Amino acid sequence: MNETSLKKTLSQINIGGLRYFDSIGSTNDEALAWAASGAKDFSIVIADEQTRGRGRLHRTWHTPKGSALAISLILRLDEKTKTHLSRTVGLAAVSIANSLLTFGLTPKIKWPNDILLNQKKVAGILVESVWSGNDVDSLVIGMGINVYKDSVPPSDSLQIPATSIEDELGKESPAREEIAKNVLLNIMEWREKISTLELLKTWEKHLAFRYQQVNIISNGEIIQ
Repeated sequence: MNETSLKKTLSQINIGGLRYFDSIGSTNDEALAWAASGAKDFSIVIADEQTRGRGRLHRTWHTPKGSALAISLILRLDEKTKTHLSRTVGLAAVSIANSLLTFGLTPKIKWPNDILLNQKKVAGILVESVWSGNDVDSLVIGMGINVYKDSVPPSDSLQIPATSIEDELGKESPAREEIAKNVLLNIMEWREKISTLELLKTWEKHLAFRYQQVNIISNGEIIQ
């Protein structure tokens, strides 16, 4: 993936703007700053390598060069989206899951923000807000997707097992540009349905561990 191939692949999508980096600390940090300075709706930051990516609870997400998809999307908020801000992570999760389905995979959503293949993490989501006074002005949806085998971190550094699209397909993965395009098209579609029951039902359908007994560890205590 490079800037030329990315622009060509995304040329049929009505994006607000594109910033591509060979290497960056965090695509979300770049997108937050861009949004605060007036980026257009549906502007995108993508990097070939991400060295200081962030996840929930201050966890780190490293994107090795040439191996994964690190993308942050800026959404300017209309009234419908403002009313349903709590569904934004679900919107992104459903969009990634539906994209993986088109590649012949069977994704599951581990609430609230992880995507699993065969009970192993393949993608994560981090949604952050840009404020204007007391109002949320825009959102940045950060997404990291393990595409090629080299994107999977060493097992001793993980809280849960991880995998990649290539590992699960058992063959070469679609190009990262194509995956980005597919995810973005899904987000465009589901954004229009953020207020609908259809989004909630699709989100629920993809949830991992439905009807299964699970253990929750809270302050060292295991709750069943």
